[in-house]
Amino acid sequence: MATATPKAKTAVRTKLRIKKGDTVQVIAGKDKGKTGEVLRTLPYDNRVVVQGINLRTRHVKPTQEGETGRIVTEEASLHASNVMLYSTTKQVVSRVEIVVDKDGNKKRRLKKTGELLD
Repeated sequence: MATATPKAKTAVRTKLRIKKGDTVQVIAGKDKGKTGEVLRTLPYDNRVVVQGINLRTRHVKPTQEGETGRIVTEEASLHASNVMLYSTTKQVVSRVEIVVDKDGNKKRRLKKTGELLD
């Protein structure tokens, strides 16, 4: 009886409504309540990297002769479900809806405030 070899997972890209440059607020986890700007989105992992949130420290060894080792603090990714878009004008978090304007262009709009993002 032969054992079946596991098949490689096909990469599934999640459609995120959060984009690079958006201001978001963390709604779950150790950084709950903090706000920051999205530095990067990782759609294949359904994650986002937010400035100043979920900080991790790494000890980096020296790579060249005469260089000293150092401790680097950097942002780790968060799951996209743990952040919500934040309205900078009204200081409130909101879900996002996609609206189509008269010209047929898609825009993102905050549901609570009606503020257009794009």
